[in-house]
Amino acid sequence: MTIAVITIVAGRHLHLRNQQFGLAWSDRLPDIYVVVSMGDAEAVRQTGIGPLSETSCRNRTRLLEVGDRLPLAEARNAGAAEAIAAGADHLVFLDVDCIPSASMLDSYGRALDLTEGPALHCGVVRYLDAPMPATQLDPSMLHSRPHPARPVPGPEQLIASTDWQLFWSLSFALSRQTWLRLNGFHEEYVGYGAEDTDFGYAAHQQGVNLVWVGGADAYHQYHPTSSRSSSHLDDILRNATIFERRWGFWPMLGWLEEFEATGTAHYDATTNRWLRF
Repeated sequence: MTIAVITIVAGRHLHLRNQQFGLAWSDRLPDIYVVVSMGDAEAVRQTGIGPLSETSCRNRTRLLEVGDRLPLAEARNAGAAEAIAAGADHLVFLDVDCIPSASMLDSYGRALDLTEGPALHCGVVRYLDAPMPATQLDPSMLHSRPHPARPVPGPEQLIASTDWQLFWSLSFALSRQTWLRLNGFHEEYVGYGAEDTDFGYAAHQQGVNLVWVGGADAYHQYHPTSSRSSSHLDDILRNATIFERRWGFWPMLGWLEEFEATGTAHYDATTNRWLRF
């Protein structure tokens, strides 16, 4: 089976390079590597540099024009289209911040081959506490904590789940057939938030469950975080409203309630809307 790794990027060039080093040193190389740049031509140029470009992996890039908000859903869909056009049977979506473990691709490939029926396959994401320069990167030496609220299967273990709310887009894999069945990410979402929640719920509605994959670990590289109340407010209010219109309930309540607590947004019960103050 042909496996494609798909990454979307805007900035984070060091993180992108580290990811490519990790892929080059994997137990199983990707057959296709697709980088979709959201208005970042330098990221496209960097895809052809480094050890991954010296392997048999076929590199494909796509440069999207962007406005004020990053088109995360559109970028993932464009990456999948590139991968499928290149002959991919399996799609692995990997956030630009993530360095794959040596066993990640092999574990995803094994899980996709073994799982009967459509499924979203999710690996463990572990968090690094400090920046990781590519010149010092040794994937075999990476050790860090997993997310405390998600399953942590052991090597070669597969855990089936119907808890769609645990799906996230940092690292996941699915077959080409499942991707086409789900018709990709909903492109009305632009900017941060809800597009992956929508994708996970749409999968749930169509009977596509989660499978947590042991050995498919990825290491999330450190980067500074910004305040919820100052960074993604407009995106989250807009995208949460789109989600509520499509599905009838509000996503990202932790974010929305924190906006309310900090006085930056409030819920208007008469209109059933979250609004900026």
